[in-house]
Amino acid sequence: MSRLRGAAFTPVVVSREAVGDVVVLELAPLEGRRLPGWRPGAHLDVVIPPSAVPGGLTRQYSLIGDPAAPTWRIAVLREAESGGGSTWLHGVREGDTLQVGGPHNHFEFRAGPAPVLFLAGGVGITPISAMAHAAAATGRDYAVHYAGRAGNMALVDDLRALHGERLHLYRDGVRLDLPGVLGAAAPGTAVYACGPARLLDEAEAEASRAGLEFHAERFVAVPLRAPVWPEPFEVELQFSGLTLEVPPEKSILEVVEEHGVLVPWSCSEGTCGTCETPVAEGEIDHRDSILTAQERARMDTMFICVSRAACPRLVLEL
Repeated sequence: MSRLRGAAFTPVVVSREAVGDVVVLELAPLEGRRLPGWRPGAHLDVVIPPSAVPGGLTRQYSLIGDPAAPTWRIAVLREAESGGGSTWLHGVREGDTLQVGGPHNHFEFRAGPAPVLFLAGGVGITPISAMAHAAAATGRDYAVHYAGRAGNMALVDDLRALHGERLHLYRDGVRLDLPGVLGAAAPGTAVYACGPARLLDEAEAEASRAGLEFHAERFVAVPLRAPVWPEPFEVELQFSGLTLEVPPEKSILEVVEEHGVLVPWSCSEGTCGTCETPVAEGEIDHRDSILTAQERARMDTMFICVSRAACPRLVLEL
């Protein structure tokens, strides 16, 4: 079973709104408590109990809207092949409580004067909504491009009220013209995107052609390629006093847990960021779907559920 990272909270569901296959849940603290603050791009780890899914699950959902609000909001797309977590959350009602961890952030919106383009596909609007709220609050030049299936697009009314003509909707067969939108962007524009893999892959390619800074959050992991270092390698765990061998057929996460070192983890496919581990020494074969090229080049952190060594030995802060 996956393991939460950091403190756990038990907020209560105070409202729910269904929009097609998406349900928006508003969460409030229990009496006498206060929810932790968060920054745009942050997500919650939501525990799906063993009573709903054998063994239980932990799934990540981005926080919506205004970080200064006293409540949290998340949106959940019902997915038939999700393992059962989304179906259980669609059955949650007002007055129910959830067990959550976080907030955590691997998709943080960076402050600055540069203009911003926000791209969202489907339920990918959730982190983008918070970023666009921050851009509006600081007077930054921005536009929001939101594509999805008619009747299944959450938050449209909220977005219209806040962003007006800066919001561009694509539905009912109207396609988001990524080459046109990104090709016309001013030099220095930053692009933040979230949504289906096809949208993100095309957006990243067009942003690269236009020389634009690109940031994305992926819900589906990029396909794993062959390891850079195909042989076994050693990992030294600085704080645990262990040196372990990782064979080609096992992940670092699997090996350290077999030796009693407990690491928070959730997705096991390099998308959620829960198992992020600082690296003290060694070259990393990054295989996650989270870090930017600049972050990878620093060689100071890795996601041990999928990433491996690109050398005979790594030293980890575990």
